[in-house]
Amino acid sequence: MAHGAVQPVAETWDGGVSPYGVSHQKLGMWLFILSDSMTFSALLIAYSYVRIASGTWPTPFKFSPSIVGATIMTLVLLSSSLTMVIAVHAAHQGDTKKAVRYIIATMACGLAFIILHVREWFNLIDEGVRLWDNPWHVPLFGATFFTLTGLHMTHVASGVIYLGIIAAGHARGKYTSDHVENSGLYWHFVDLVWMFVFPLVYLMSVSRGG
Repeated sequence: MAHGAVQPVAETWDGGVSPYGVSHQKLGMWLFILSDSMTFSALLIAYSYVRIASGTWPTPFKFSPSIVGATIMTLVLLSSSLTMVIAVHAAHQGDTKKAVRYIIATMACGLAFIILHVREWFNLIDEGVRLWDNPWHVPLFGATFFTLTGLHMTHVASGVIYLGIIAAGHARGKYTSDHVENSGLYWHFVDLVWMFVFPLVYLMSVSRGG
């Protein structure tokens, strides 16, 4: 090249789509998950604090039916994450029927989780556990347990409704695969939260009497 010749300027990106581009819907979902994770983190930290601060924290969960039931709930949610992954993949592949079918399977798992969880609540209520009192006279146990698990169960119920709307809309062609993926992000977040609740609330409070 001759001395002093002007060298061509290389373009910074020629891929057609920015590698950092993200839809406003997905960005909104991630921001929601981030803010909601702070809420659950605060509740988990508060639960841990009052548990450590209390010298007589109750251990009411017997291996059967409480721990067995909670383990089944965990397996149900893990299964729902798998069906949701399949649904998202099918949606991106353009297989609408398969995507809707697996979204419905995910919803069924969510409903099963809610039924099992409500059953666990009723068992504790029958034993005298309330928000303000319980047989062990540790009022904060009921308050923290019902608040933490109740908020999570509300998220599961909201997720089931959300998935139902997405499934119906996707079947009619109203919602795209991106909508299915965003609903999957929410569902995986709800499942992930339970992976913290299960060991902290249940496994660490197994009844010493079995």
